[in-house]
Amino acid sequence: MIAEILSTGDEIRTGALIDSNSAYIAETLQATGVFVSRHLTVGDDVDAIEQALKEIANRADVALVTGGLGPTVDDLTPEAASRAAGVSLVLDRAALTAIEGFFQKMGRPMSDSNRKQAMLPEGALRLDNPIGTAPGFMLYIGACRFFFLPGVPTEMRRMLAEQVLPRLSAQEGGNRRYYPVRTISTFGLPESVAGERLVGLTEEFPEITLGLRAKFPEIQIKLYAEGDDETRAHDMLERASEWVARKMERHVFSTDGSPMEAVVGRLLRKQKATLGIAESCTGGLISHWLTEVPGSSDYFLFSAVTYSNEAKIRVLGVEEESLLKFGAVHEEIVRQMAHGVRRVSGAAYGLATSGIAGPDGGTDEKPVGTVCIGLATPEKVEVRRLFFPFGDRTRKKQMFAMTALNLLRRELLGDPVELWHTNPGAGHRSFSL
Repeated sequence: MIAEILSTGDEIRTGALIDSNSAYIAETLQATGVFVSRHLTVGDDVDAIEQALKEIANRADVALVTGGLGPTVDDLTPEAASRAAGVSLVLDRAALTAIEGFFQKMGRPMSDSNRKQAMLPEGALRLDNPIGTAPGFMLYIGACRFFFLPGVPTEMRRMLAEQVLPRLSAQEGGNRRYYPVRTISTFGLPESVAGERLVGLTEEFPEITLGLRAKFPEIQIKLYAEGDDETRAHDMLERASEWVARKMERHVFSTDGSPMEAVVGRLLRKQKATLGIAESCTGGLISHWLTEVPGSSDYFLFSAVTYSNEAKIRVLGVEEESLLKFGAVHEEIVRQMAHGVRRVSGAAYGLATSGIAGPDGGTDEKPVGTVCIGLATPEKVEVRRLFFPFGDRTRKKQMFAMTALNLLRRELLGDPVELWHTNPGAGHRSFSL
């Protein structure tokens, strides 16, 4: 089954918004055995949308279209679809009833413009939208089956799962091919070095396709298998994944695509351990990442963004004399910060960061890119000083945060990190994470 994806909207065409919908749809379809051959984007132009639909209909077996189902004048997808199929727009009374019910449930009056959303191409099958006003619809244009979904990501994802995938699975019948994918996430190696370590993979596993994706600050290794035997395809993927894990060694932190914060959370939950965070240079980024994980309240107790020296003293109990003697970016300071946040929060582990993200504020002794990390455990306090000369302020903060979480991950695994205690004045040295 050959599929194409069409996203509509001037905000997507001009780059004002990132087209996350197409990426999600493609990844989802690939995992369910549907081969996606093209992604297309057109603006809010009814003629352009109509032409794109006709072109897709001549190439693909199935197509997914997102955007342009709203109530405003630039929402033109239903009109373009009806023109491409050679039919009229007609009022779908069930769709209108659902839209009216949505507004009643919200306790808001329905605008006359929302009635437009119930106008669907004649012969189209309505696809219910349980969390929004815009119904989707399924329509054949030529021999190609089109699924039209809203552009709002939450609505699109819900309808993709509930309305589209079951219909595609039924259409495939017994002719299904399988395209399982494995995402292996690594941290601590540049993309070029990761690539060098993977030389020989395709010779060892000729039926596996390899892809590397730099998702700063991690490197994702994507493995793609293909076949008409599901068991064999998954077996190939598993053996290739084990090969990659051996080559990448301790740099692998996830074999299912989970982010670092989710991996750390699982380890904390498994050990029934808790965590408190004290951040200076990372400005709450570590805490933000951790709380993006559902259920993180099970283990994440406390966060303090102690950016000023006064806050470090007042909240965490850092000694004023130490700050005057060493400055805020120093191993002794993060040792006291980590110990202090563990004491204040009552958590089993305390993690602390202090550094210089730039672009200003560096010195010869502590150049921009210097970070100190402290980790207080029930038995000890570990401290590290590292130097990351690359990237802008945002990337440095991301690198600092990821390194701190990785330090905690390795501690939870009982595999302590051996990091260079760098001397920035002597030049940048390699580090092992």
